[in-house]
Amino acid sequence: MSNNLKTVNAIRILSAEGVQKANSGHPGLPMGSAAIAYAVWGKKMVHNPKDPDWQNRDRFVLSAGHGSMLLYSLLHLYGYGLTIDDLKNFRQLDSRTPGHPEYGHTTGIETTTGPLGQGVSNAVGFAMAEAHLAAKFNRPGYDVVDHYTYALVGDGCMMEGISSEACSLAGTLGLSKLIVFYDDNDISIEGHTDIAFREDVGKRFEAYNWQVIKVDDGNDIDVIARAVDKAKADTERPSLIVVKTVIGYGCPKQGQACVHGEPLGAADLLETKKTLGWPVDQDFYVPAEVYEDTKSTIEAGAAAQRAWEDLMKKYRTEYPELAAEYDVWHQNNVPNLWNDKELFNFSSAAATRNSSGEVLNRLTKHIPNLFGGSADLAPSTKTYMKGKGDFSKEDRTGANLHFGVREHAMAAIGNGLALHGGLTPYVSTFFVFSDYMKHSMRLSALMGLRLTYVLTHDSIGVGEDGPTHQPIEQLVSLRSIPGMTVIRPADSKETAAAWLIALENSGPTTLVLTRQNLPLYEESNPEAVRKGAYILQDSDKKTPDVILIGTGSEVEFCVKAKAELKARGIDARVVSMPSMELFEKQPDTYRESVLPDKVRARVGVEAASQVGWHKYIGLDGELVCMNSYGASGPANLVYERFNITTEAVVEKALKVVKK
Repeated sequence: MSNNLKTVNAIRILSAEGVQKANSGHPGLPMGSAAIAYAVWGKKMVHNPKDPDWQNRDRFVLSAGHGSMLLYSLLHLYGYGLTIDDLKNFRQLDSRTPGHPEYGHTTGIETTTGPLGQGVSNAVGFAMAEAHLAAKFNRPGYDVVDHYTYALVGDGCMMEGISSEACSLAGTLGLSKLIVFYDDNDISIEGHTDIAFREDVGKRFEAYNWQVIKVDDGNDIDVIARAVDKAKADTERPSLIVVKTVIGYGCPKQGQACVHGEPLGAADLLETKKTLGWPVDQDFYVPAEVYEDTKSTIEAGAAAQRAWEDLMKKYRTEYPELAAEYDVWHQNNVPNLWNDKELFNFSSAAATRNSSGEVLNRLTKHIPNLFGGSADLAPSTKTYMKGKGDFSKEDRTGANLHFGVREHAMAAIGNGLALHGGLTPYVSTFFVFSDYMKHSMRLSALMGLRLTYVLTHDSIGVGEDGPTHQPIEQLVSLRSIPGMTVIRPADSKETAAAWLIALENSGPTTLVLTRQNLPLYEESNPEAVRKGAYILQDSDKKTPDVILIGTGSEVEFCVKAKAELKARGIDARVVSMPSMELFEKQPDTYRESVLPDKVRARVGVEAASQVGWHKYIGLDGELVCMNSYGASGPANLVYERFNITTEAVVEKALKVVKK
């Protein structure tokens, strides 16, 4: 048995043993695609386990994340710090080898995968980032940004709609440094894929403008490696390498659906070892020859990084200004702009989507690596950066992205851009369409990625487009995501502050913005937006008679209601609460200063679902919120129809004051 084959079989056996010991997991994919993984990791991928964060490394994404033992076996064999004991602790609490790959948890994992189709969409983001950075920084003889993104997908990834969205865009953009392996084994959990999936995937990808390469024998390492060479030779298109594999290869159950997501069983694991020529009396055994085989790859990766570092030294001498800019882009240090008067300079009422667009364009002077766009809605979401060009197959230098009507892929690609490094990404669409993006947004938060979601047309204020486009439950939905910061600013100055918070945030931020104009409040306090809620207009008394709490466009109703209540002898405090998440992070003393416990007369105002509001209004408070879908009509009439008005706020305030 050659050392190459021994390494492939080591991947198979370690993967099967990890699943068996855990009595949980998916042995089929790792066993069937082990040769693919070896051809990439051992023969073609440029990576250095001694420096997993090396900027010019190739990236590998296991989009079919249920096959995580494949990745953990590779990380062990190629020196990324996973031990045999880690493999033995697969799927155990607090282990370094969780059920699906988790970014930031295990060294060498490029992105969190498991929800099918997400990983390959992230990979498109990686490839877009590489292309843009290469166009920006490379010069003749100095390809300082020059790496590939590899992804391994299965039938499930190919069935998910998100992969179609992302791969269609990748073909349009001609992302030639994206190489995707399709583990074509004809099996899904329920049985043969014929029961639900009979299309010719290769023809689909040819229609997407991908190069499609077929490998008939998923165990032929040399043929797979040559397929990678062919993929790299095409500099106009991304490549799909369709590899015919046998799920669970080498075990008695190979080719059967049961091997997809069930342990082999002790007896079948023993038979597998016999079939593959492996010692049957040792568990988690790796021959010395395997470590010798992978050692050469590890050394080659270290040498490749040293060569790149030497190139960078010469680059710094030849292009010192570009090198300095390269460093700035990759450090991602956000300048302190809180005292920048221009950023907060607004003179009149405006829709927060419009003021957001102004802020974004002002920020381009300070943050040169902003990179983003919308799902075919930039004229409406106001997310186009003037003078920054359009990223395309013909022009990689453009910083404005056009995702097409592909919201879910857009969010996942945004995750890939954030993961890659070197860029400050944002994505945008209408707020109601965040439902299409929900899972990708959840993964943004799970991974703690600095990605800004610009979501406009945020309420029934959308008006004529009607209930299909008027968000109701979306605020609750996004606020419920752990790690997601949702900010709904009340005016232009709060909007500018929201952008700075997003850029400084260590996780994802959602900016929820209006279509309709909002007043510009003299009292609005950008610094206080960082605290999530603050007193916009206070009462004349030390203790207010009632507290009116609003977000976004509904703060206006609170301000007007305050004036009407004053005429009736009732002294109100108006609290702007752009971000519940930020408010919850404040000390008890600050929260008490804004919402004192002794003032139980409170009214919450938001043109959205009331879920989550009772925490702030208490048992004695009242709400002016939505309890149904909206309607089509002019925005002011829609607000009146659903009783989201100044009069309604006054009525509720009078009610709670009398209690």
